[in-house]
Amino acid sequence: MARIVILGAGISGHTAARYLGKWVGKQHEVIVVSPKPKWNWIPSNIWVGVGEMTEQQVTFELAPVYKKVNVAFHQARALSIHPEGGSGHDKPFVTVEYTLPGREGDKAEIEYDYLINATGPKLNFGATPGLGPEEGYTMSVCTPEHALKANMLLQECISAMKAGATRTFVIGTGHGMCTCQGAAFEYIYNVDHALRKAGVRNQARLIWISNEYELGDFGMGGVHTIRNGYIISGKVFAESLMVERGVEWITRAAVTKVEPGKLHYELLDGSQHELEFDFSMLIPPFSGVGLKAYDKSGTDITEKLFAPNGFMKVDADYTPKPFEDWSKADWPKTYQTPNYENIFAIGIAFAPPHPISKVMKSPSGLQISPTPPRTGMPSAAIGKAVAANIRDLLRGATRFSHTASMAEIGAACVASTGMDLFKGSAATMTVFPVVPDYETYPEYGRDMSLTFGEIGLAGHWMKYILHHVFIYQAKLRPGWSVLPD
Repeated sequence: MARIVILGAGISGHTAARYLGKWVGKQHEVIVVSPKPKWNWIPSNIWVGVGEMTEQQVTFELAPVYKKVNVAFHQARALSIHPEGGSGHDKPFVTVEYTLPGREGDKAEIEYDYLINATGPKLNFGATPGLGPEEGYTMSVCTPEHALKANMLLQECISAMKAGATRTFVIGTGHGMCTCQGAAFEYIYNVDHALRKAGVRNQARLIWISNEYELGDFGMGGVHTIRNGYIISGKVFAESLMVERGVEWITRAAVTKVEPGKLHYELLDGSQHELEFDFSMLIPPFSGVGLKAYDKSGTDITEKLFAPNGFMKVDADYTPKPFEDWSKADWPKTYQTPNYENIFAIGIAFAPPHPISKVMKSPSGLQISPTPPRTGMPSAAIGKAVAANIRDLLRGATRFSHTASMAEIGAACVASTGMDLFKGSAATMTVFPVVPDYETYPEYGRDMSLTFGEIGLAGHWMKYILHHVFIYQAKLRPGWSVLPD
């Protein structure tokens, strides 16, 4: 019997866990280690952040769900990886620290035959002084708890506006190297919708601030889509949405410091600016969670397994090259680490080989450009592919037959622009592939027959339905495995 340990239970880790439980859970041991007891459907946190959903609607307890497919759950935080064993262990193991009430702080060492690192990101609010809802002055929708706090402040602003006050809302990214612009993109439109619904939109100034070179970049080097039969750029698509809703925008910006009611930012041209706000929701930059690695003798080998940003190196080409020399072949396919064949990293936990959007720096040397997105649909595809390869290895396979290169898979995104069954809307976008492939598609880097964007009420219905479908699937309800990931 082999033991597979999965560190993390986000979209990618949960996907790998449920499939491995289904495929090999009766013959082998599958263990999930996660510091939080609940699973969170993160895309719907934006609705929690405007009071349209509750925390209970976007989360559920993990342990009872895993029992359905013979997966053991440990509520603990992974601290270190020991891929060569040591300290009395002949087999490789991980060190974890329990967060379960009654066991907080207890440590344990869990041996493994296969390890999947799905730890996701650390929300690195500390990278920008004053950023974040806990020790700073800005809101977040990255967790349900953050989203609830954001909604509380939003409702306070709405109450003040109903009494005649005016308010300035600043929403976007809080650092020069952020990813996940999509979450902020959705949130600003949902705030706009909430203000209109409350009848106070005319008393609000909404401002989008982002590290994108231009609107619609989303960390994917921009995108061209088909809309109403015409090919348009993501820039035109995004600008039209903002103009229609009276949203101002600032791009090529890195927020460098936040003070109460005021943020400081630097533009790509090197100029320094200040912007006052009453409400600000800024997505933080991501980094690895801080896992350490040690060899059999106890020597620190963290740099061998992880990139400087804390994400794990996999089967990608990390050789330094000019941006123009990167190609689709440099992106990972199997997500296996190069030094230890029984370790994989999936979802946000793997280190991208290079940015998709061209790196830009201001005259002071400050990088102001997005890092690659690895959330949502690509995370699920990667998690399932790695689970399938481990299943095949356990059944005697000698090579991998499942791949999920982001340069060979597509992604679909349904971005809410206002929740209402009759007056709501959402932007529905697909791209194929995620990483542009100019060798196959020289004009736009993507297959235009599979890349499109539309906005409307039907998109909101789709977004709402998908929320329930993915929660249903993640809870392992009957027929879950036949639903799309």
